[in-house]
Amino acid sequence: MQFSPALLASWLTLVAVAAAGSAAPVTPPRVIAVRLDNEAITPITARFLARTLHAAAGEQAECVVVILDTPGGLVESTREAVKEILASSVPVVVYVAPAGARAASAGVFITMAAHVAAMAPGTNIGAAHPVALGGLPIGGPPRPEAPASEKTPEEPEENASRRRAGTTPAEDKAVNDTVAWARSLAELRGRNATWIERAVRESAAVPAGEAVAEGAVDMLATDLPALLEQIDGRPVELPAGRRLLRTAGAVVEEREMWWGERMLAVLASPNLAVLLLILGFYGVLFELYSPGWGVAGTMGAICLALSFFALSFLPVRFAGLLLMLLAFVMFAAEVFVTSYGALALGGALCFVLGGLMLVESPAGFIGVSLNLLLPFALATALITFVLVASVVKSHRRQIMTGAEAQIGAPAVAAADFRSAAGGYGGPVRTHGELWQATSTEPVSSGMQLEVCGREGLTLRVRPAVPT
Repeated sequence: MQFSPALLASWLTLVAVAAAGSAAPVTPPRVIAVRLDNEAITPITARFLARTLHAAAGEQAECVVVILDTPGGLVESTREAVKEILASSVPVVVYVAPAGARAASAGVFITMAAHVAAMAPGTNIGAAHPVALGGLPIGGPPRPEAPASEKTPEEPEENASRRRAGTTPAEDKAVNDTVAWARSLAELRGRNATWIERAVRESAAVPAGEAVAEGAVDMLATDLPALLEQIDGRPVELPAGRRLLRTAGAVVEEREMWWGERMLAVLASPNLAVLLLILGFYGVLFELYSPGWGVAGTMGAICLALSFFALSFLPVRFAGLLLMLLAFVMFAAEVFVTSYGALALGGALCFVLGGLMLVESPAGFIGVSLNLLLPFALATALITFVLVASVVKSHRRQIMTGAEAQIGAPAVAAADFRSAAGGYGGPVRTHGELWQATSTEPVSSGMQLEVCGREGLTLRVRPAVPT
């Protein structure tokens, strides 16, 4: 049998078509994206991130992209999130976006922990300096250099530098611990550890372009598709070893918190938890001072329940919680105990100190704001003072009703009193009313009298003392 070139070409074409038809279609890589839009790092946020990373590992996703915009968060929650990222078997890409977003405080540590750190133009990162109670930076402005006559020659250099910076050993401990944590993350990912130390010690913050130039983050990306194109083929170090990212043309699947987590994330704010605690106290206290049970008491009980539920998610110091409860007891006792405002002032002080100590934030992440505590403390103390002043004033006011109100009242004899057992008796007029009265002295009609007592419906009178 003789084969012609045309027949051979047709046969080869059929083979190629059959091979192409039998080949399996290429599945594009899948990327999971989570968006933390102006979201504080709370226990709920950390759990959501951990749940997403575990799900991505089970689904064999190429990577997880965290689109980050955060003002900060709780230190324990940040540590949880960082631990999950470091232990993840799926690469984690932190992308500070969109324009106008920032990775402040807790966001710096999450960005440093990521396998790939990227920023969009118009974003910034930094300001991770520890903060003391009440939101004030640890250390404050440097103290002026002491005169030569006041310097101690044998003073250790460490104490001298601390004195110049205006810090205490406890504050230095918090700063140094945070610096060591930040440097370890930066060195693990091959980023600029010197810059991250400045961000912690000096609250340094830089825009996206400068962050890339400083080596704080890896790259700039205008949007998420551009980012996925840039990191395609980039090697990352995972616990199981090195891996190359395949993100070109990836299918992006965005994951969100379900409504229950979203509600818990809102409640797990220290300021909101304290606000609910205050409103609950006011509602229940108002209900105790009024008869029955109504809307105020019901809403107060709901606020208290929500507050304790929110506090269960936060790193609460029980000393702070006890101080706040003691403050509420002092405010309530001021109405019943004559302390001339001492209990109200003590309650206001306990309230502020307890609120500042309530949520543990040793690295100065999010805590209870002094701007929230002071107005409520002063308002509660003022209301207590007004209530106490009203009670004292009402106690000192002359009684206007009942038998006690008639004692000392003027009266006029309506007729001559007649002799009776134990004295004299007759009618008198007082407050426009006609009463029967008794007296131990003779009384004539029209005589000015003074009520000195009452027995049933009979008044006891005596001659008025001339003024």
